[in-house]
This record gives sequence, C-alpha cells and structure tokens, in this order.
Amino acid sequence: MFRKVEIWVLYLIILFFLAVTVLVAALARQELVGEKKFGKFSKTALFIAEIPHNFYNALTLNQDLIVEDRFPDKAGFIGKPNNQELYLLLSRYDGDLAESIVELVDLRTFETIHTWNPDYKEIIEKTLETGSIEFAEFTSVRNESRMRIIHPILFEDGSLLVQDASPLNRIDFCSNLIWQNAHDNFHHSIEKDEEGNIWVSSWMYPYGFDSKYVGTDNLVLLDEGITKLSPDGEVLYQKSVSEIFIENDMRYLLFSIYVDRYSDDPIHMNDIQPVMKDGPYWKKGDVFLSFRHQSMVMLYRPSTNQVIWKGVGKFYNQHDVDILNDHQIAIFNNNSVNSFDGIVVYGTNEVLIYDFETNEYSSYLRDSMTKNDIRSITEGRSEILDNGDLYIEETNYGRTLYFNNDGSLRWEHINRAENGNIYPVGWSRILYTPRDLDIVRAVINKKGGSETCSEK
Repeated sequence: MFRKVEIWVLYLIILFFLAVTVLVAALARQELVGEKKFGKFSKTALFIAEIPHNFYNALTLNQDLIVEDRFPDKAGFIGKPNNQELYLLLSRYDGDLAESIVELVDLRTFETIHTWNPDYKEIIEKTLETGSIEFAEFTSVRNESRMRIIHPILFEDGSLLVQDASPLNRIDFCSNLIWQNAHDNFHHSIEKDEEGNIWVSSWMYPYGFDSKYVGTDNLVLLDEGITKLSPDGEVLYQKSVSEIFIENDMRYLLFSIYVDRYSDDPIHMNDIQPVMKDGPYWKKGDVFLSFRHQSMVMLYRPSTNQVIWKGVGKFYNQHDVDILNDHQIAIFNNNSVNSFDGIVVYGTNEVLIYDFETNEYSSYLRDSMTKNDIRSITEGRSEILDNGDLYIEETNYGRTLYFNNDGSLRWEHINRAENGNIYPVGWSRILYTPRDLDIVRAVINKKGGSETCSEK
C-alpha cells in the first residue's frame, strides 16, 4: 500500500512548494501595490493569499468590533426629543449589516431622514488602483465589513466626505463614489472653513520630515500633516507637524517621550479646528490642533509658521477642540492615563473650557458627566451649543448623549444591533448652527424631490 520515496524526491517537492509560495506572494504583492503587469494571475494570487484571512473573518464576523455592554436593556434613542430644530449626522457601525452607515436623524422626532451606505468594495478597489505601496497595510487590515466612517461631513448636495485612516472619499446622496484623494492616509477629524475648504489630519507620503533636523537617516515617524483641500479634493496646503515642532524650538518634545524605547507616533494629531474670523487672540486662517500623545492643544498660524499658543497639563490624551467665542475654547478631556494595567480613564471624561482672557480652565457640567459615568478611553466628541446644551459622544462604548444646559440628561442613544450586541459609533456630528441647518434643509429638499436611490 505504501512505497518508499527517495529523499531527493521529497526535497524536490519541498523546493517546488516553496517556489510556488514565493511566486504567489510576489504576484499578490503586485496586485496590492497596483502594478497590473500580470493581470488575472496577480488577482488570482491575491485571492489565494487572502483565503485564510477571509475564512477567519467569516468565522469571527468582526467580534472585535463588539464593545462592552454597560447599558443593559437600553437600545436606540431613550429620552425626550428636542423642541428646537436640530439634527444628528449619526455615524455608526451597524452590527446587523456588518457595515458602517451614516444616518441623518431629526432630533425633534428621532426619525431617520436619510441613510448613506457606501460601496466599500469599490472604495478599496479604487485605493488599489492608485499604485501606492503605502496603502498595502490599509487594504490588508480592512475589508467591506471592517471599515468605519469617521467624522463624516455633509454638503448641500447631499454628498458626504468619509475616511477611516484611509484615502479621503466623497460619496453622493445615493452613496456612490464621486472622487477619492489617495495623496495620504487621512484620519480623525474633518472640518470645513469659512470658504468651504476642508481641513483634515493626514499621515504624509513620502515623509515630509527631513532627516537633516536630527542628523540621522535611520528615523521613521508617522509624519502628521495639516492638510487643506478644496471641496473637489485638491490639496491646497500641507505642512508637516514634525517640522512645525522643530522650526518653533519644540524639537525636544518629539524625541524625549519614551526613555527606553523608540516611538514612531510621538504626536498623534486627532483634531484640526479652523478659525473662521479674527479675534483678540487669533486670526482668520489660524488653526487649533489637538495632539493626543503630547496632551497638548496648539494654536498655529500657517501664514507665518508660528505657534501662537499651546496648552498642556490640564488634560490627558484629549480629543476635539471647539471655538466657543472670541476668547474661549472647549476641549474634550479623555482624562485617560497609561497605567500598569494599560490605558484607563481617571474618573470620568470631562469638557474643559479655557479662557484666554483669564488664563484659566473650568470644567463644564462635570457633575452630569460623573453621574452618567462617561469614560471613553480613546476618541470621544463634545459640543457646547449656543444655548449652553451639551452634546457628547462616548465613542468607545457606542453611546451618544445630550444634556440640557442645567445638566439634566435629555436623551441618549445606544448603538445596539438587533443581534443584541453594541458596536462603536464614528465621530457623529450635531447640526445646529444656521449654516448647518441650511445644508440639512437642502438635503431634505433633495430627499423630497424626484431623485431616488436604489437599495444596495
């Protein structure tokens, strides 16, 4: 039944399979980086290489996206709707669809007006067509059911800008891809300035950081970039944050964070807030920047490459800077610290107000934050409305909250799927300013018009 095999035959078989493995890997890489030299062969090789990964995903179905259930028996909107005209651009991972979606919600009724559900397969395929090796990691860790939509921004025509530490994508009212900018990996917040241009954080490729500043070529950094784009996706301005630090005598902050090991992410920019008009402490065209790993908020003037102000020491691993008036800003303080057991929230999150006139910090509705145990370890959003109401996103736990200006909880939303699990939200946006409301009304008119969108 069994026959002896010469040892040289066994070695030959092993060498053959090694050669095939190397060939498949090489062809798969060609497909990943967009080099279309081998046509169907490289596509087939990539398909083969992804079989174990896809099989694992099919078995686990993104179990790692399920967040801790701290709110038993709660789901969806709970509480009283708002009396005034307000909307929520709710970005969330839909655990039943196993995809991220964006919903425009009327907060007077909690009804969903419109839903965007992009074709993530098309977005990934478009990314691969760029031919940029920097996106190989992007495509290897993300698929159609893993992409999140982070901080989407809405336009009058019903289109959205979306990203997930990825190329920047603009999708239309019916979720079709309009354009993609793969100049860099764009991440975290997306904001519009007074002219309608887009400010977004990016990891710059190739690295804008010049090794001459440190005297060594053996340096790899996630080179954070302040990037300004037109509504059509054209890069209008870009500046390396590493270079800002060095050119403003802050070099020591880049290379002294870790004593016993090297960090390639000493900055970790998570918000750019453009200044819309002149004030006593800033000028139109300035930007507020939030650097999580520095626990720092900075006021920077691109026109002169000057750091006008920086705030440190009153917050930890913060996110989301907002301009309240001509002398105050608000900061979402995660209050998270690196402990022996990992990163944890020290007490609760809080919303800090810094007053440039008095050079003092104050905590806004702290008792309400504590009472409702708001403690997103990372991410998180806040917005103080003109009437003093407070909007909070507890991103890590899939919860969104709205407080009246007296501190009472008006409503909360828990992103629980029909399967019973809670999934994260994706930097949703409260829409309340006159400018916001004009945009939403235009979208509602479009929704009520003759244009319809086919179901996915």
